[in-house]
Amino acid sequence: MDLSWTRQDLSRRRALAAATGLAAGALLPTARASARAGTFTNPVIWQDFADIDVIRVGDTYYASASTMHYSPGAPVLRSYDLVNWEIAGHSVPTLDFGAKYDLNGARGYVRGIWASSLAYRPSNRTFYWLGQIDFARTYVYTATAAEGPWSRLTTISTPYYDAGLLVDSDDTLYVAYGNTTISVAQLSPDGRSQVRTQQVFTTPSSVGTLEGSRFYKINGQYYIFLTRPANGQYILKSSGGPFGPYTLRQVLLNLPGPIPGGGVPHQGGLVQTQSGAWYYLAFVDAYPGGRVPALAPVTWTSDGWPVVQTVGGAWGTSYPSPAVPTPPRQVTPMTGVDTFDGTTLKPRWEWNHNPDNTKWAVGNGLTLRTATVTNDLYWARNTLTHRIQGPTSTATVLLDHSGMRDGDRAGLALLRDSSAWIGLKRDGGTTRLVMVNGLTMDGNWNTTGTGTEAASAPVQGTRVWLRASADIRPGSARPGTFSYSTDGTTFTRLGPTFSMGNDWRFFMGYRFALFNHATQALGGAVRITRFDLSTP
Repeated sequence: MDLSWTRQDLSRRRALAAATGLAAGALLPTARASARAGTFTNPVIWQDFADIDVIRVGDTYYASASTMHYSPGAPVLRSYDLVNWEIAGHSVPTLDFGAKYDLNGARGYVRGIWASSLAYRPSNRTFYWLGQIDFARTYVYTATAAEGPWSRLTTISTPYYDAGLLVDSDDTLYVAYGNTTISVAQLSPDGRSQVRTQQVFTTPSSVGTLEGSRFYKINGQYYIFLTRPANGQYILKSSGGPFGPYTLRQVLLNLPGPIPGGGVPHQGGLVQTQSGAWYYLAFVDAYPGGRVPALAPVTWTSDGWPVVQTVGGAWGTSYPSPAVPTPPRQVTPMTGVDTFDGTTLKPRWEWNHNPDNTKWAVGNGLTLRTATVTNDLYWARNTLTHRIQGPTSTATVLLDHSGMRDGDRAGLALLRDSSAWIGLKRDGGTTRLVMVNGLTMDGNWNTTGTGTEAASAPVQGTRVWLRASADIRPGSARPGTFSYSTDGTTFTRLGPTFSMGNDWRFFMGYRFALFNHATQALGGAVRITRFDLSTP
């Protein structure tokens, strides 16, 4: 994906305008969706996981996704059937790419981990993650297990934009990358440096913008799988080696997606099952929730081109389930209760920018000590986020506020470039329950509104249940609501409905967020003993 602000806007507008009246490329005859056992329903994950790279290692599937300014970055998803997924870990343990990722004098919103690549190298039984940061350089991280620990292998001076990493059959490492002009780089045998790079393709003006490279070698042919944001997918094929020459073919264009109100599935990866079947795991633009993964079967023409199987002229809402061995276990649900036991956060959590690790702890609950003195939540460190489950879901937290100090603000937010929250304000020795909206950013991700108190209520005791409900069905602005309880059973609505916008330019979808920041002085703390993400 192209995140140079003006180029992204122009490339997407140009792609959408040029696509008017064009039909989807070579498609299989229509299949009929079935409600019988042995089918799956799209989206396979209704959470925000964009720019997907997907691989299979033995009987296990792994995928990586973009996380921008959230830390840790680049989640590694794991599945045994391509349909049911869990979060195994993160390839980038911390965003140590400059002070802005620490909210230290600058901010990294809509920067950081963009479209990147995940690969496995059988020769040394090692996973590789590769991605460029800030158009400046490329970072490579490795791990011997998908859940980690991951560590940085090297930094390469060439920024491999929207990169796809290929481990060739002879163990050579190649990277396909670029926007409109597509290049291939060869890495050194140890993966630490660049040996060679060469432009291999220039996108015709009739196509517009191509990016989001995924690099494959299939039956002796080299393929670079490319997206046309935000409505198409194309592929390059070479029989002459990784450096080409390449021939272009359209895979899909303006293909209706499986989510009502959502966009065209695109910018994902191809993967082969143990039985030899192929699938395409793409994402669907589905704001305000973000970009969510959808799966479709793929067949190949006799001359070696991929064809997406459609249902009624569209990406199916349902397909027969992939034929795979019986999973060894059930994956960990992405919803449910977290009581913050153990000594580490579960991988479903990501911080807004890097946290100050001296100001939080888990074990018998999550303790958030104030880490920033600010009246602006977008500047506050140690805001902990969780993806929203679609199409609608509710987050409920039990919060102990006995450790708050004057000037502290703590609670549960619906977080994006326009935000709102329910929580607690402590001032003059008194703690009040409040609903705040009007937290806003402009198109350069500078704060334009720090929030307006829209409703308040007295609070008794030291514990309160806070609840945020979110409707993230795409197609228009959607409602978010807030409520509270003193007993965990009866909830009282607080404040007006919050309208969650569906603009794509922040790239990430809305998230639930837990926060505690000071406006006067550090020293206060809250403890969250339970987080429950539930669906109707």
